[in-house]
Amino acid sequence: MNHSGKKAFVGMSGGVDSSVSAALLKKAGYDVTGVFIKVWQPDWIECNWREERLDAMRAAAHLDIPFVTLDLEKEYKQGVIDYMIAEYRAGRTPNPDVMCNREIKFGAFWKWAKGQGADYIATGHYAQTKDGKLFMGADANKDQSYFLWTLTPDDLKHVLFPVGHLIKPQVRKLAAKFGLPNAEKKDSQGLCFMGKIDVKEFLQHYIPAVPGKVLNEAGQEIGTHPGALLFTIGERRGFSVAHTTPNDAAYYVIGKDAEANTITVSNRKDIAAESAGSARVKLSRTNWIGSEPHINHVFQGRVRYRQPLENVRLISAQGNTAELEFEHAPEAVAPGQSFVAYDGERCLGGGIVE
Repeated sequence: MNHSGKKAFVGMSGGVDSSVSAALLKKAGYDVTGVFIKVWQPDWIECNWREERLDAMRAAAHLDIPFVTLDLEKEYKQGVIDYMIAEYRAGRTPNPDVMCNREIKFGAFWKWAKGQGADYIATGHYAQTKDGKLFMGADANKDQSYFLWTLTPDDLKHVLFPVGHLIKPQVRKLAAKFGLPNAEKKDSQGLCFMGKIDVKEFLQHYIPAVPGKVLNEAGQEIGTHPGALLFTIGERRGFSVAHTTPNDAAYYVIGKDAEANTITVSNRKDIAAESAGSARVKLSRTNWIGSEPHINHVFQGRVRYRQPLENVRLISAQGNTAELEFEHAPEAVAPGQSFVAYDGERCLGGGIVE
């Protein structure tokens, strides 16, 4: 297919996936522009965004395509960071990657690119589109459709995922074939604004953390934690338990009481799963990519990235809410997480766990 004259703005992060995406689009005849999106970061965290932008700039120069730095700090702070902090304050567990995709990459970025005359925006996500529908990426180990459930058919009309049909080793080979300067660059982990600190350390700068008690299943105090709001169901780190030995099994958070500032833990996986999992899940902010599933329709779904898919039945749906029943209760369901639905390799959409 001849794409000559079609303008595609590629979000180039400095990594190999987005760089290969730009190379493939240029090869296919698109008029390609590389765009580095600058996001917000607190001044007390050292972030290597300048180095990432330089890598993106080098790749764009090698491909001989225009390169632009797009400042979306304000949008990122409001749409991702403020949302994340507010959710944790409310005792919920948000997914900032999902919100970054909705608000920034496929929201503010597209709005800006469209104003520049773009026909498409493209990213290095491992996902695929066809006829306004979203599908898993070909690489099962890299599939990122879970983080894209908020996209709509209208979004998908102007979105390209050039590496979605490839597996990672193929992307690496293409990077070498194109002579990209970042062909051997390691994959980045996490969001830039986090730097080298963990989520709890970040949140403690914005949410007053009051130390509290760690309780066992019988309600007895067995340790301490830095603040109940900082924990999520299923977590196994960040709190201390007294009188442990090297042979003790790991403890998992199976409940938390924000008002009492306590968390309850268990080192029995069956208890943790039974307490943390629920066969029925209520959703808010649902988004079905295309038509809404019929009541009693059975499909597959997960509430965490990489969690095995389970059969799910839609019990009810009204407006942007829904209630689901899992065939087998999933482990560690926490309010605020994303439930994502699938029919085979097609992503049907999802919602926020209530």
